[in-house]
Amino acid sequence: MNVAVYGPGGRWAMTERGRDAVRRAPDRLVIGPSRMTWDGETLTVHVRETCAPVPRPVRGVVRVRPRALTTRAFAIDPRERHRWWPIAPHASIEVEMSAPGLSWHGAGYWDSNWGTESLEEGFKTWTWSRAPLADGGAAILYDMVPHHGPARPLALRFPPGGEAEPFEAPPKAPLPRAAIYRVRRETRCDPGHVASVARTVEDTPFYARSILNTHLVDEPVRAMHESICLDCFKRTIVRLMLPFRMPRVTWGGPREPDDGRPPA
Repeated sequence: MNVAVYGPGGRWAMTERGRDAVRRAPDRLVIGPSRMTWDGETLTVHVRETCAPVPRPVRGVVRVRPRALTTRAFAIDPRERHRWWPIAPHASIEVEMSAPGLSWHGAGYWDSNWGTESLEEGFKTWTWSRAPLADGGAAILYDMVPHHGPARPLALRFPPGGEAEPFEAPPKAPLPRAAIYRVRRETRCDPGHVASVARTVEDTPFYARSILNTHLVDEPVRAMHESICLDCFKRTIVRLMLPFRMPRVTWGGPREPDDGRPPA
């Protein structure tokens, strides 16, 4: 389970675990000592992870309450081997962390990606962004550069409680490369306006996550943005670096309780 807490005292964890550490049910996903549960109204995430390479605990509970659930998943590559489902384009979120000791509430988002091949087999790069809109809806942009076939950008507007409404993708807008690892970034922005990076929150050899000031569907917006370079991910030096941030645990580890209680 990938957990990223940004800002002062922030922590990051993503431990790879073996098959015996994973359990699934219609209303539950267990990954080692952490788990997600769904009761029909709230997605509750019990986090019990450890940072790497410096081991520090990451503990807490996150509750995501969708305003509505969408029903449509989208193929994001020409061969339709990869799909993306924006499950809850707008939701409320409550975060209560004991390690680090932080708590807040605000706007949330919930989506899912899956496919029948690895990401690096299907794509060279992609960029994605989500921006809340003044009417309570959201605008999402998805630009993919596949290995096979033409690129097909997605530009979707989600009214409050509604399904996706496609709109014409605005022109591409350049962004500066990430400062440390130089991952290439770009977005799309309404004609006559500019997009800028307000803050970079992750800067890695193949992935950058940023907060943008931009303009979409005729209004100024603050967007969460990601850029990923799968060709960079395939490089040998990057693969050799991964275990330092993504350690692999081959044993099952402590089990979470089966009676519904949060992990200790």
